[in-house]
Amino acid sequence: MPSKKRKGNANTDTIIFIVIVSLFFGYLGYKMGIDKMFSTIMATAYRLLVDTVFYIMAIAVLAGAFGKLAMEFGLVRLLNKIFSPLMRPLFNMPGVAFLGIITTYLSDNPAIISLAKDEDYISYFKKHEVPCLCNLGTAFGMGLIVTFFMIKYGYLKEAVIGNIGAVIGSIISVRLMAKSAKKELGNKMIKDPSIIRENIETSNDELAASNFVERREEIASNLIEQTEGTFFERFLGSFLEGGKLGVDIGLSIIPGVLVICTIVMILTFGPSDPTVGYQGLAYEGVELLPKIGDFFSFLLKPLLGFENPESIAFPITALGAVGAALSLIPKFLDTGIIGGNEIAVFTAMGMCWSGFLSTHVAMLDSLGHRKLISKGIRSHVVGGLAAGISAHFILLLINYIQSVL
Repeated sequence: MPSKKRKGNANTDTIIFIVIVSLFFGYLGYKMGIDKMFSTIMATAYRLLVDTVFYIMAIAVLAGAFGKLAMEFGLVRLLNKIFSPLMRPLFNMPGVAFLGIITTYLSDNPAIISLAKDEDYISYFKKHEVPCLCNLGTAFGMGLIVTFFMIKYGYLKEAVIGNIGAVIGSIISVRLMAKSAKKELGNKMIKDPSIIRENIETSNDELAASNFVERREEIASNLIEQTEGTFFERFLGSFLEGGKLGVDIGLSIIPGVLVICTIVMILTFGPSDPTVGYQGLAYEGVELLPKIGDFFSFLLKPLLGFENPESIAFPITALGAVGAALSLIPKFLDTGIIGGNEIAVFTAMGMCWSGFLSTHVAMLDSLGHRKLISKGIRSHVVGGLAAGISAHFILLLINYIQSVL
C-alpha cells in the first residue's frame, strides 16, 4: 500500500512539474519568440556571472577576511561582551545568543548551526529558544556582504538605516517564533548545571551572577578559535583563511544568481528597444512582475516607499537567495528604478530574509525541530516585512530632521 501511495504522489508531482514548465516557457516563448527566449536566457545568465557574481565574490572575500581578522584579534569577543546584556531585553534570548548574530553577520545563515551543536553553548537556552536561533541567525546572514555592496554605490546612510531595520525585523521574527515554539516545547532549560539555572542573569545573588557572566565569556572565547604565532603570522593566516571562506560563499551563490535572478530579470524588464522588439539580448523580458507590483502599489508605496513597481523584484528574490537579489541592484540603479529609499529597504529586507526559504527547512531540521518549520517561515516573513517598513520610515524621519536643520 505505501509503495502505491508513493507512486501516485510521484505521478502527481510529474504532472504538476510538466504543467508549470510548459506554462512558464510557453508564456515566454509566446511573448518573445522561442529563439529570442533561449538567447536572452543564456545571455542574461552569462552577463550576471561575469558582471555581478565575480564582483559579489570579491566583496565576499574581503568581508570574509575582515570577519576572520575580527575573530582572531578579539573584536568579536569585545562586541559580544558589550552587546550580550541586550539580548534578553530585546530578543528575550540569553546573552550568548549575540555570538550567533555576529557569526552569521560575518558569514552566512548556517553558521549558527555549528554554535547550536555545542553542548556548553546550548545549555544556556530554554527548549523553546533553540529553534529561535534559526530565525536569529537568518536575520543577519550575509549582513556584512550586503552592507558593503550597498555602500559601494555611495549609500552609506541608507545601508546603516537598513541594518537598523534588520535588527527591528529580527526582534519581531524571533519573538513571534519564541511564542509559537513555547506552546510546542515548553519553557524548561536544556540543562540545569549548578552555575547555569533559569533566570540567573537577573539573579540577586551577586556571586552567582558574576560566575554566570564569567562562564558565558569563557564559552564565547572557546567557540571563537584563536591561532598561535606572531602577530604577522596570525594576521596573514586569518586574512587568507577568511578570504577562502569568502570564495566559498561566492561560489555557493552562483546557482541562485544564475537560475533565480535570470528568471526574475526576464519577468521584470521589457525589450531593450521597444520600437525594434525582442532581439535576444541580455536583460530583456516580458515585464510581468511590474504589473504585479503595480497591482499592489497601494500597499508598496505607503509602507515601503517604492516609486516603481519593478522594485518588488528584490524582496521576492531575497526570499530565495539574497546573493541573487543583490545582482538586481546594478541594473536597477542604471535604469533609475531605485534610489536611496529603496536601498535602505532592500538592505533591511535582504539581510533579514537572506534567502531563508532555501535554508530554513534544512536548518530547523538539523536542530531537530521539523514540526516548527511552517511557524518559523511564517514568523520570518512578518519579520522581513517589518524590517523593510521600519527602514522606510526611519529614513523618512531622518530626511525630515535634516531638512528642518
